[in-house]
Amino acid sequence: MSEPRVTVRLTQRTDYQFDNFFGADVPTLLADEPPPLGQGQGPSPVQLLCAAVGNCLSASLLFSLRKLKQESGTLACEIDAEVGRSADKRLRVLAMQARLSLGVTGESITHLERVLASFEDYCTVTASVRAAIPVEVQVVDSTGKRLK
Repeated sequence: MSEPRVTVRLTQRTDYQFDNFFGADVPTLLADEPPPLGQGQGPSPVQLLCAAVGNCLSASLLFSLRKLKQESGTLACEIDAEVGRSADKRLRVLAMQARLSLGVTGESITHLERVLASFEDYCTVTASVRAAIPVEVQVVDSTGKRLK
């Protein structure tokens, strides 16, 4: 059985601004290039890529914790993308770093090692992006202690 297709429709609003339509029940999202090309009136394509990776990682970590009936507290994620020139002098995302923060201490999570070893396997977007871009993932607990 094949997986469902995902379709997003983009329509130019003006210059480098595009309305992104995700479906009938999802609000339209305006994306825009930063100056000097665009006006920065919405997230840029690089920011949208970061958001997709961060959201997928966060959801995958939450899924893994809930699968083992563990509490996460309020999750947070920060994504940093390194943008630079490729060998052919084109701007590219060269690397990404993700830092996921749990809202609880690591000691409060049973089977923490199992969760940390497996949650990235559930992340469709990060696994796909990693085929072209290195993605480093860190997980810290509510005290700032690095768990992964």
